Amino acid sequence: MFLREKDSEKSDEEIIVAYQQAGEISLVGELFSRYSAMIYGVCLKYLKDRDDAKDAVMQIFEKLPKSLMNHEIQHFKSWLYTTSRNHCLMALRASKGKSTEEFREVFMENTLEVHPEGGTDTNEEDLQKLERCIEQLRDEQKGCVELFYLKSVCYKDISRQTGLDLGKVKSHIQNGKRNLKKCMEGE
Repeated sequence: MFLREKDSEKSDEEIIVAYQQAGEISLVGELFSRYSAMIYGVCLKYLKDRDDAKDAVMQIFEKLPKSLMNHEIQHFKSWLYTTSRNHCLMALRASKGKSTEEFREVFMENTLEVHPEGGTDTNEEDLQKLERCIEQLRDEQKGCVELFYLKSVCYKDISRQTGLDLGKVKSHIQNGKRNLKKCMEGE
């Protein structure tokens, strides 16, 4: 079955529902055509290499069909942005031996001072500091923060996994992020 002209006029959410019902990969192709430039931009921002960014875009979209079947997605563009960002952060962490500059950006919203030396020892120290700060969070905050930022789990799935209502999940993530910022700045 090919993508019909009227499919290109559907909202992202309508395409997702149609894909979940029919399993037609051309519908995922429509989402790819809509967002590949945005995802490339996100990947280039974090990976800082064109070839790595192109590879990451393909890896993200290779996982997309399965993710769309397994998640309830209400705001596809923001979900895809977060998923892409987290994919890049995990790739950086794996390739650079636990660099935390990117994690600092996510959790601290670019408010931490940059260390003048900027060496790998500083990054390792920052990672250890971040890990200590995560351990200090209340259990609910810690669980929600880890699922959302490190495992790219959406709010609804976190709610299902933890048994917390959606509002509590959002609150724990926001409060956990704020507490991490305070801990990182104060330690």
